[in-house]
Amino acid sequence: MYSFKKNSKNIFIYLICMLLGQMALQAQVKKQRQRVIVIMMDGFGDEYYRNSSMPTLNKMAKQGIYKVVPSLMPAVTMVNNAAIVTGQTPDINGITGNVFLNPSTGGEEYMEDERLLLGKTIFERAQREGVKSVLFSCKTKTVLLLKKGAGEAVSRETVTPKWTARIGTPPDIYSREINYWIMDAALYSLKNDPEIGLTYIHTTDYPMHTWASESVESKEHLQKIDEYLAKFIQVAPDAAILITADHTVTHKTKCWDLEKTMTSHGLPLKAAISPEKDRYFKHHLGFGGAAYVYLNNKKDSVKVKHAIEGLAGVTEVLSKKDAAARFHLMPERIGDYMVLGDSVTVFGHLEKLASEELPSTYRSHGSLYDAKVPLFIYNAKNAPPAGYFTSNYKLASWLYKTPIKK
Repeated sequence: MYSFKKNSKNIFIYLICMLLGQMALQAQVKKQRQRVIVIMMDGFGDEYYRNSSMPTLNKMAKQGIYKVVPSLMPAVTMVNNAAIVTGQTPDINGITGNVFLNPSTGGEEYMEDERLLLGKTIFERAQREGVKSVLFSCKTKTVLLLKKGAGEAVSRETVTPKWTARIGTPPDIYSREINYWIMDAALYSLKNDPEIGLTYIHTTDYPMHTWASESVESKEHLQKIDEYLAKFIQVAPDAAILITADHTVTHKTKCWDLEKTMTSHGLPLKAAISPEKDRYFKHHLGFGGAAYVYLNNKKDSVKVKHAIEGLAGVTEVLSKKDAAARFHLMPERIGDYMVLGDSVTVFGHLEKLASEELPSTYRSHGSLYDAKVPLFIYNAKNAPPAGYFTSNYKLASWLYKTPIKK
């Protein structure tokens, strides 16, 4: 009996020591863990960077990693933002557009429900390691889809009185000022909550849809963003700053309504969806440089493919299998065909005609020609070498996955 009691006591002491040691190790890891600011600059193509005066970003590029990398296709926000947040391609995380045809209902739905996101978010990974996080986005769709694991999520449409008291009422979503507001929110958090280990910021591309990279208005907008980067470094000099984009934005000259076009050929479709389409209609009118085509009748498959291939501005018509393999897309969430446009052609729903010439002011994205973006890694102590960053979605994929180096 004595021996049993003695052994039990020793085991208890051993377990306590193990627990205290683990707690000490966790405290040490937390102490070593570097604060991180991730910025997904919506629509920030490399030409926007190159055509603007951004001295802070230039300094960050020289002192860290700067590359121009591919973004994911289709080159739209939700596809790329979801991939950056999860560190996974769409075939794994499930996000194949801003909108999709839900196979279970047969209806078109925005990809805004967090249940559609199949991968773990960076916020969940951070949470698992005891890192507190916050998500700031101009667009509510980002918050709705990607917030899992975030300690707090702030967007223009979901902003609480607490935040309006701190930084004021948010400007209109169709403005460049809304980007300054979301940066002010992030700046406030960095200044006043040192417990936040991960800050994720998603801006809006409305300025890019409105102004070309060489315009005065665009340069003013990005100079202001650069000033915020300088403020981030000033208030959080210890933080790593990771920046990339989802796509660039360029002028488009023609739109095809593929449903109307195929009907005129005697080949009616079940649906033709522009994965660009979202609730922010004023940005792009729902037109984008790629489309998912759903056949009404499988017997029409070859005829539909040939008819679409014959349209001016169409560069490729890929089968579901080929599109999924080439662009790492989830087959269940794309059409029978994926249609790709050239640099000036988009697809979407038109009110009357099967095709339409677009005004000189119209700007959009979604095609392969819009899928090259800059990537910056600044002051990141444990970042992989530059060769690791082969695509925008790898921006933060390495975070909260490996032990802190001693």
